[in-house]
Amino acid sequence: MQTPAIPNFFLYGEAPRTVDDRFLHLEALEDRSRPSGWTIRAHAHANLNHVFHFTRGGGVVRAEGQSIRLQAPCLLLMPAGVVHGFDFEPETVGSVLTVSDAALRELVRREPEFRPLFAAPAVIPVADQGFILASLGRLSRELAWLAPGRAAAVEALLVGILVEVLRLAQAGGGETAAPGPQALLVARFRERIEQHYRAHDEVEDYARALAVSPKQLWAACRRVAGAPPARLIQDRLLLEAKRLLLYTNVSVAEAAYALGFNDPAYFSRLFAKQTGRSPRDFRRGGDRRDQVSASTTPPSTRSAAPLVAAAWGETA
Repeated sequence: MQTPAIPNFFLYGEAPRTVDDRFLHLEALEDRSRPSGWTIRAHAHANLNHVFHFTRGGGVVRAEGQSIRLQAPCLLLMPAGVVHGFDFEPETVGSVLTVSDAALRELVRREPEFRPLFAAPAVIPVADQGFILASLGRLSRELAWLAPGRAAAVEALLVGILVEVLRLAQAGGGETAAPGPQALLVARFRERIEQHYRAHDEVEDYARALAVSPKQLWAACRRVAGAPPARLIQDRLLLEAKRLLLYTNVSVAEAAYALGFNDPAYFSRLFAKQTGRSPRDFRRGGDRRDQVSASTTPPSTRSAAPLVAAAWGETA
């Protein structure tokens, strides 16, 4: 008999799909928990990290075999790839902020102090909810419209929320679940990719450096990130290529050489295969995925935040 597979969703209940580099989503907790009878079965998200804010009620979160009690007011940090499920108390109120792994890694690159926040699931008590509530309210409004400076406002609010979460976490008093061995392996793999993606090392080279077999690395990446190791390496290289094309004046050939390619023509073909556009077309048009990519719903009278989903970006 086969072991039942753990569901891997985009957002809970939604089929997996490609995650935009700058995906950000904000919704009321009850939008998915109420229709499910306040029980969310065990599942994972390959490339999405959650910040839950509970303002009333509570329950139990089960993460990687461990159970942690939730009692509002509190925050719950849930890293990408972690298997988790919930048993909420009926009428629990709160919101769920979801951030793509790529967006979070970019923020961590600019502010390394954010790195420990999503190392493992963690519950953080919140004595004064004023700042978090106000920031989430403003963020929901910014995500719901296209106003001048929207991208900058969204990022500023997200950074402010993460700073507040970091300070609350460092104040102590919370409970943390230890990450599983596969999650730790993928975290080490991602760190090594950051250091070596320009070298175009093979998966076997990464596995050797991490002291595991290629099969172990493949299994961990499929389980935690929902993609094979080669895809994670390729995604990081593609992200850097986009940055060079959008935010610098280097030529396509110079970008190719900077990324470790010996043949600019091969780089252009590979880029076009992955994005559907040549590097020059991409540079002229910008990354259209950075614009609003989902609709919104009216604010809930019972919840901290309405359903808002967007990929925020410089071209919005």
